[in-house]
Amino acid sequence: MQQRTNEFGQPIGLPVTNWEGVPKPDGTALTGRYCRLERLDVERHANELYDAYGQAPDARDWTYLSAGPFESFDAFRAHLTRIAATADPFHYTVIDTAKGKAVGTLALMRIDASNGVIEVGFVTFSRLLQKTRAATEAIYLLMRYAFDTLGYRRFEWKCDSLNAPSRSAALRFGFTFEGIFRQAIVVHGRNRDTAWFSIIDSEWPAIRTAFDTWLEPENFDAGGVQRRKLAELIEAQRGAAHVTASR
Repeated sequence: MQQRTNEFGQPIGLPVTNWEGVPKPDGTALTGRYCRLERLDVERHANELYDAYGQAPDARDWTYLSAGPFESFDAFRAHLTRIAATADPFHYTVIDTAKGKAVGTLALMRIDASNGVIEVGFVTFSRLLQKTRAATEAIYLLMRYAFDTLGYRRFEWKCDSLNAPSRSAALRFGFTFEGIFRQAIVVHGRNRDTAWFSIIDSEWPAIRTAFDTWLEPENFDAGGVQRRKLAELIEAQRGAAHVTASR
């Protein structure tokens, strides 16, 4: 594609026609096959979340998070009360639809509606949710809501650069690694270099198709083992999209 230039011969970006910004998240429940995302509600979710997080044998799941671990239910409830009151980050509870129980939380945050940029963060999945179909679907539901319902142009994932599982998850979900912001923040008295990842709207259709295929019950055998990996499906869809675009 030929680079656009202005009247001064300077290179400029592609036009974004009729752009007027996008709405902010409004608390609509997001429902999938395996989970439902509801606006965090302390009265309804605190006890189940505390029990779910209590399934972990130690506190390692909190190492890279800005809050926790919590020494008591009262401390945990106070934390939930604080975060439930914020509009940015906008926190959701993940409900396992098979069990009807709250098993984790995550948030949409750094919400830049005027430019169509939004981030998923504060991903706090209990051991009851980690490495399940519901965990993958929870991320997918937020992406689908951001791109398809609200019309965002960019969906971000950021994490501590030392958090290898989070970085691997971002790549598995189809995010593109964009680099490291050195000495970005201080967390628990420690330096954090932040790894940045993103998906943009032009990439979303291929990624959405891959998620839809992966989440189908037929993609899992009788023992619940996946037949095709999500990353492989995303790569295949990207390849197909590239072939189509080049014709």
